[in-house]
Amino acid sequence: MKIKDVISTVGRSGYFNKDLAAVKAGAKADGFTYVGKPVTPGFTRVLQPGAAVSVMLVLEDGQVAFGDCMDVILSAVAGRDPLFRPQEHMDFLKGELRERLVGRDISKFRPVADEVDGITKGNKQLHTALRYGITQALLHGAALANHKQMAQVIAEEYDAPLAKAPVPILASSGTGDWEGLDRLILKEVEILPHSSFTNVERDLGWKGEKLVAYASRVVKRIKEIGEPGYKPTIHLDCYGTFGELFNNDLKKIVDYCGALKDAVGDLPLMIESPIIAATRQEQIEIYHKLCRAVEAQGRGVEIIVDEWCNNVDDVRDFSDAQAGHLLQVKMPDIGGLNRTIEGVLYARRKGLGVSLGGSLNETDQSARITAHVGLATQPTYMFAKPGAGGDTGLMIEGNEMLRALALMGRA
Repeated sequence: MKIKDVISTVGRSGYFNKDLAAVKAGAKADGFTYVGKPVTPGFTRVLQPGAAVSVMLVLEDGQVAFGDCMDVILSAVAGRDPLFRPQEHMDFLKGELRERLVGRDISKFRPVADEVDGITKGNKQLHTALRYGITQALLHGAALANHKQMAQVIAEEYDAPLAKAPVPILASSGTGDWEGLDRLILKEVEILPHSSFTNVERDLGWKGEKLVAYASRVVKRIKEIGEPGYKPTIHLDCYGTFGELFNNDLKKIVDYCGALKDAVGDLPLMIESPIIAATRQEQIEIYHKLCRAVEAQGRGVEIIVDEWCNNVDDVRDFSDAQAGHLLQVKMPDIGGLNRTIEGVLYARRKGLGVSLGGSLNETDQSARITAHVGLATQPTYMFAKPGAGGDTGLMIEGNEMLRALALMGRA
């Protein structure tokens, strides 16, 4: 099956882009938005609506495969690519990309994805958003051409065993969205609430008391309205605030992790990004030490790495160093889906857990495709996306996995 045409159009992504540097520099929250000027190049506001580009592959039999290009909320942080501005890339998509792909055979995903992911412009790879969205379209196209599920295409081309059940989902409720938390509890989400704790004074408190109180309140609500026997994993995403509060003092950070474990009681606890180091190498070193110290404490807390673990080489290096209990393979950051697949499989071979991550700023199509990547690579869990609140992503990804498993005769 050959590609007959390539068509691209600009649209909306599922959430917003946020200038984290401006927030940490003191931009004040004003309802949903922030008062203050942006700091990071490319931003026109501290918080601005996200954008996406749909790349559509028209196949010779009239079927249309598509993928969506977008970046994460906190773009341009810790080695990530700059803010994705679609109009800057339309000439490439409508010109060079179209010329490369029209007439190409689409029956195999991996070789074409490797080629596209490796394109360079001025000695730099394409923006990660482009690599992500284009390879989504290539995977969708390979599945359509072969009349198979996308998960089957991945499993066959990467020699990966397919899952027999849906991958657990981490769903997010906003830090102060207690009604949203109720919805996730009532739906018995496996991992929650994620939330976002980006500011020490506002979210942790100068003695760490605010986050401890928050974790206690989450667990209290689970006990109040959850079904008997419902014991989700508690996940807190902390954006380096532990390191800021305790000046990267590992003993104090480990003690604080213990205090949070006391707050959640017998529920499993995952803490994401307690520290964001100044460099990639420092991040690897400090997370190796942190994980060993947490293990020595013996409380069962798991540490997740996100920032500085951006591409497949990072995933390999963090895995080799055992610098994290779980690695966040954040799909829009790593580039092509081929790199996501390689990263998840590598980390798993090294015995690490994997968060098949993403962003609220993604789209319905990238979420559906994530479901198939999850079924084929079997990470520890996947992140519910797009949009805030958890409900939409939980529905899209959960239902897509169930449909695929049923169609493949594995349900």
